[in-house]
Amino acid sequence: MVPLGSTPVNRWRVCRETVDMVRPPPTPYPLAAKAEPQNIVIDLARTAIVVIDMQNDFCSPHGWLSHIGVDVTPVRTPIAPLQALLPRLRGKGVPVLWLNWGNRPDRLNLSPSLLHVYKPTGEGVGLGDPLPGSASPAAGARVLERDSWAAAIVDGLTAEPADIHVAKYRISGFWDTELDSILRNLGVTTLLFAGVNVDQCVLCTLQDANFLGYDCILVSDCSATTSPSYCLEATLYNVKQCFGFVTTSDHLLNGLHSERP
Repeated sequence: MVPLGSTPVNRWRVCRETVDMVRPPPTPYPLAAKAEPQNIVIDLARTAIVVIDMQNDFCSPHGWLSHIGVDVTPVRTPIAPLQALLPRLRGKGVPVLWLNWGNRPDRLNLSPSLLHVYKPTGEGVGLGDPLPGSASPAAGARVLERDSWAAAIVDGLTAEPADIHVAKYRISGFWDTELDSILRNLGVTTLLFAGVNVDQCVLCTLQDANFLGYDCILVSDCSATTSPSYCLEATLYNVKQCFGFVTTSDHLLNGLHSERP
C-alpha cells in the first residue's frame, strides 16, 4: 500500500485494488494549564499556534505603522514571551503557523473598501504604496506586500524550516486563504492565538476559528495592540465570554514543566 496524503494524520493508503481510508488517530498528549474563565486541558497532538502579523510593517520602528505616527512599542511586547514559548511548543510537535499580512503586488486581492480603511482620503501611504525615505531598511518597501521586507517576520522572532507560512489580506486570516485547509490536513482542533493587533486581526481570526468549530485559546502576553486600553479589555472580555479561553505563556510553560517524565 502506498501512502497518499500531505500529512500523517490525514492520509489514505492505496494500491491497484484497494483504497484504505482508515486514518490512525494520534496519541493524545494532554497539557493542563491555568486559564480563564476556566482552567483547561488541551491535547498537544491536536494543537497548533497561530502567530498573527508579527511582521516588520506592524512591529518594526522602521515599518509602516511607525511611519504614519503609531507608537509600535506595545506591539513589540509579544516578542520576548514568544521567544520562550515557540521552541517549547515545537519540541512537543505543535505546528507553528505564521499568519502575516501579504498583499499581491498588483493589489488585485484588495477591495476599495479595504483600501479605504487605511487611506480614507486617497492621500498618504496606504496598502501597497512604497514607504518614502532612503536610509532605513524599509525605504521603498511597499506596504504589507507579500514576500517583501514589509511582510517579513520582525527581528527577534525566527521561523524554523518546519513552520508554516500563510499570507492573509483581510482582518481575518480565514477569509480567502488556505488556513482552514492546512489546519484540517494537520488534524488540528485546538488553536493557540498570538500576535497583533489583538483587538483587530487576532480577534477576528479567533472569532472565525470559533465559528468554524475550533477550540480557541488566546495567549494574552503573546498578544498586544496599539489601540487604547479599553479595546484590549473588551477583547479579553469577549474572548472569555463568547469565543474561548485566555491564558498566558507562563501558564502553558508551567504545564509543560509539570509533565510526567
